[in-house]
Amino acid sequence: MENEVKEPAPKYNFVTAEDYLEMERHSDVKHEYYQGEVFAMSGASPAHNDIDYNINRIVAPFIHGKGCKLYGSDFRIHIPENTLYTYPDFTIVCGKTEVADKYTDNLTNPGVIIEILSPSTKDYDRGTKFMLYRSIKTLREYILIDSTSVSVEHCERLPDNSWRLTEFRQLTDSFEISTIGLTLKLADIYEDVNFE
Repeated sequence: MENEVKEPAPKYNFVTAEDYLEMERHSDVKHEYYQGEVFAMSGASPAHNDIDYNINRIVAPFIHGKGCKLYGSDFRIHIPENTLYTYPDFTIVCGKTEVADKYTDNLTNPGVIIEILSPSTKDYDRGTKFMLYRSIKTLREYILIDSTSVSVEHCERLPDNSWRLTEFRQLTDSFEISTIGLTLKLADIYEDVNFE
């Protein structure tokens, strides 16, 4: 599509983090912020939304009452070490939810981040965004779920602070989100998902 918004898509000149947050708290559209630049976030496809629904219906009941919470894409995270403000598709926090300021709308301690990849975001999510996410000391797992084909990439932080990537490409595959002890089947993640 000629007018498709790519992510990240620069929208404004340099702005301070304070100005970004003031704007964002009154905006109907979500934006990312990184080192003075603000980026409009694009909409999601039906497949993306179906995967989102499946993750929510599987993970939320599993962790209910176990001291962990599943947050959706409306809860912004902030990484003070590199200035990124962003909205992951899902964030899992076990224990107390820590926030960056008095407004309590900037999460700082995710244990698991799940991103659903789209054609316009997949390179960013795999590359620069993952590099920025690795600055989060509490982050243990980063999970990338493709919305255009059956493909899951599970990245897990090892004790030496390196990351191990494991890929899954068959509906018969499954993997564990070790932070919460949940085994996810790809057949369940992609249930009723029609690729475009």
